[in-house]
Amino acid sequence: MPYPQAIQEIVDLLRALDDRTERIQVLVSLAERFRDVSPETAIRPFEESRRVPGCESDAFVWVKAVGDNMFVEFAVENPQGVSAKALATVLKLGLDGQPIEAADQLDDELVFTLFGSGLSMGKNLGLTNMVRAVRHQAVSLHRQSPRP
Repeated sequence: MPYPQAIQEIVDLLRALDDRTERIQVLVSLAERFRDVSPETAIRPFEESRRVPGCESDAFVWVKAVGDNMFVEFAVENPQGVSAKALATVLKLGLDGQPIEAADQLDDELVFTLFGSGLSMGKNLGLTNMVRAVRHQAVSLHRQSPRP
């Protein structure tokens, strides 16, 4: 199953790059575009329920509904958390304004697809848990939304 369009475009771009250095540069560029959670959504210290379990970069996730669409925000507390910031940017670009159900298109393979097989077990777990946290919060929102 393909990812939401903006995520799929990034996946396709990375798959087309044979040079590992170019791939890393694209991911670093995505990390540089990271924007911290807005103060309207959350202020420090963040609720522990928003913390991504096992994430070495101390990431936090918020998925909000506006009508039938979702918007995601992240905090990455480790300033060296480049991979977490890159993934947060990909998820934000790909999911903001999408129907809540679009989170169903995310799978654990997204991390491997974006970052390759060279991740440490700890980093892989944290990044995968970021994807899972988004899916979990989106499912919760979907359950709460009124059905016609």
